Amino acid sequence: MEILSYLIYLTASILFIFGIKKLASPKTARQGNFLSSLGMFLAIVITLFDKHVLTYEYIIIGIIAGAAIGSLMALKVPMTGMPQMVGLLNGFGGGASALVAMSEYYKELGTPLLTENLSVIIAICLSLIIGGITFTGSLIAFGKLQEIVTGKVVKYPLQNPINILLFVVAVAASVYLVLDPSLTNVMIGILVISLILGVLLVLPIGGADMPVAISLLNSYSGIAASMTGFVLSNNMLIIAGALVGASGIILTIIMCKGMNRSLMNVVLGGWESAGSTGPAAGSQEAKPVKSIDSEEAAMMFDSAQSVVIVPGYGMAVAQAQHAVRDLANALEKKGIKVRFAIHPVAGRMPGHMNVLLAEAQVSYDKLYALEDINDDFPNVDIAFIVGANDVVNPAARNNPQSPIYGMPILNVDYAKTVIVNKRSLNVGYAGIDNELFYGDNTLMYFGDAKDAINKLSNELKAL
Repeated sequence: MEILSYLIYLTASILFIFGIKKLASPKTARQGNFLSSLGMFLAIVITLFDKHVLTYEYIIIGIIAGAAIGSLMALKVPMTGMPQMVGLLNGFGGGASALVAMSEYYKELGTPLLTENLSVIIAICLSLIIGGITFTGSLIAFGKLQEIVTGKVVKYPLQNPINILLFVVAVAASVYLVLDPSLTNVMIGILVISLILGVLLVLPIGGADMPVAISLLNSYSGIAASMTGFVLSNNMLIIAGALVGASGIILTIIMCKGMNRSLMNVVLGGWESAGSTGPAAGSQEAKPVKSIDSEEAAMMFDSAQSVVIVPGYGMAVAQAQHAVRDLANALEKKGIKVRFAIHPVAGRMPGHMNVLLAEAQVSYDKLYALEDINDDFPNVDIAFIVGANDVVNPAARNNPQSPIYGMPILNVDYAKTVIVNKRSLNVGYAGIDNELFYGDNTLMYFGDAKDAINKLSNELKAL
């Protein structure tokens, strides 16, 4: 039975590896999700046959309750709510790791396993710290995305020194607990400090930095799970947690590169002006813009041969992905080439735009990453911006004083004509004016994305 367990755990680990590999591409993401789920199913089944399981009643109750809650969330949560969902699931993973570490601590309290095996008590401490930070940090991330907590950068006096002090205290307490594992109050103190630290670390991160925050918290949840694997001496859990932790860190680095910022800059609070929602001071009065209505926009699209649509967070807020798909279909029926340009940090989680467009049945073949389409913008007749802002701001190339200078952007301003759909001239997350709005080849198409694009599609079909 022991050999069979090892073989099934090995199979599950291999399925995790191939699952994560396939998750790297939108075309194979569903297959990757299935393979990873199958691996987890096998791991759970073989774990239920573990000789240390004393009773199955609570396990069965937990499985039924968890399956019911998970199914309800999967059916009820809209695609636009996926960032919040992912953030919450990260928190559940971290919380579970912390709870398992606590349970194992009390179970083995006073036994040689804690007093003589340093690796176990060290793993328990790490599970408590990382799991606690992940749990409350993910709840704050969820609150920001759900607009329960402000999405702005929140700063307070001595913010960084306080965070560093709490972390040092948690580490010092862990060392103390390793030296004397019988100090239950110290164990509880470590968990409490970690829970507080999770709140304080994520609270300063602005709403639009959530792609980085979610990736980082996802990595934390994997590392916490891996530490729990050491606590339980479960090799499969160690491997699975390490895979999640490593992939989360890699994705976090990719997100930071997409904004040309360091991880510390994001974690410590980002741009001072971030989170602003109003117009940039004095910009609109000094720089006139050219606007068009749906009829004029339809005539321009009708005469185009190549169109690139650039979705942003505004599309997600307006839930306009289906309207965008209908517009793309209408254009293609007229023989117009349509592609979608996806910036790596557009939206509120990694791949946010890909998820929304996939839900609207937009073919993966039409989705192009920044590096795959940027050089072709000079050949594009119309670049249509739907709710994107900072990721298309030429200031990132032209203005060394801009806080986003050096950030990789989509070169939409190189297109022959740029049409920007926004409700107003309000600034994006970085809190700075968008030079694109005032370009000689830019036309503003004002209105809620869903309504405005539906009107545009109807006008286009009527031509």
